[in-house]
Amino acid sequence: MNAPPGMIAPETDVSATTSDDLSLLLADIRARRNEFARAQKVPDDVIQAFKRIGVYRALAAKRFGGDERTPADFCRLIERISEADGSAGWVASFGDGARYLSALPEDTLCRVYANGPDVVYAGAVFPLQPAQRSADGFVVNGVWPFASGSPGAELIGVGITLDDDPTSGLARIAVMPADKVAIRPNWDVIGLQGTGSHDIVVDNVIVPEEWTLIRGGPPAFDGPLHRYPSVTFAAQAHAIVGIGIARSALDEVIAMSRGRASITGAPVMAERGYIQLEVARAEAMLRSARSFFYEATEELWKEALQDTVQSTTTTLMRLAATNAARQSAEVCKIASGLAGTQSLYTTSNLARAMCDSFVVAQHAALNEGTLQSAGRLLLGRSAPAGFP
Repeated sequence: MNAPPGMIAPETDVSATTSDDLSLLLADIRARRNEFARAQKVPDDVIQAFKRIGVYRALAAKRFGGDERTPADFCRLIERISEADGSAGWVASFGDGARYLSALPEDTLCRVYANGPDVVYAGAVFPLQPAQRSADGFVVNGVWPFASGSPGAELIGVGITLDDDPTSGLARIAVMPADKVAIRPNWDVIGLQGTGSHDIVVDNVIVPEEWTLIRGGPPAFDGPLHRYPSVTFAAQAHAIVGIGIARSALDEVIAMSRGRASITGAPVMAERGYIQLEVARAEAMLRSARSFFYEATEELWKEALQDTVQSTTTTLMRLAATNAARQSAEVCKIASGLAGTQSLYTTSNLARAMCDSFVVAQHAALNEGTLQSAGRLLLGRSAPAGFP
């Protein structure tokens, strides 16, 4: 660990996403999404394509060759990828790992980005596993579930706890090269099947203290992007995946409705009153959730620019993220129901969208408990450690 981890050098010097490159990638993802589900991961060539369009450098600091794009810019990129496939969008959303990693010491970050800014980070925080101090740092052991994107990662972080850690209950993350970690393939789920969210196993790996960070702790350097709350940003990056999935599902039903006749002789779908009502309701639901999401994002970004981030604004962002995930799941449920038997096939995008959006809304950062925590803060009460 004293030497820089072996990073993959960027294949192309790209500072921003080009429209043509992104369009070609999205077409490829749509054509291959069943492949992702069968393989239980996003293939390496797609991860390399994410690098080329700037997913992993988007939030890296400019001093390391990154783009330092705004939170809204990054979320719009993830939203578009998620429209093509939810699993691909979910894995791409971990490009927000650059914001997490910025809490490492600056000297460590120089080693992280020694070969360029396109560093793929993945990991799993909970449950926190006890680590032991040693002369060289911390001895890390344990098993962590839900390590999304781990098969394609170069760096992996895991949540640890120490008896004498003075971090006020915040999680400490131990970061290590991916080749120090074993992946236990067990991602047998109904949705987001291509995310590779397997268990990861760490066996007596020594992690120097300078390769650990405090989740939600202060970054190594200042700037608007680094003042933007990292835990809140992580919830956002996950939630926008649901918006992209729901947009894809609703668009498919609308296209289907314009020309699909019933095998029973009923009118074309677009002529049926109940479908007109439900499509209108779903469209309003999705647009409202998306608008709230980006409105809260821009408000929080404005405060980060002015170095005046307020807990109320951060709470509203967490609320907007949870609302986006849960409303998106409802839209996908409506779309799937309107499609009738068409949505029953396992290779159907509508079946996939319903299951994928359900999994997004089940995430610990977006489930119903986060609504309660947001409500407590909005009513002037305290909230659990780490929220918002």
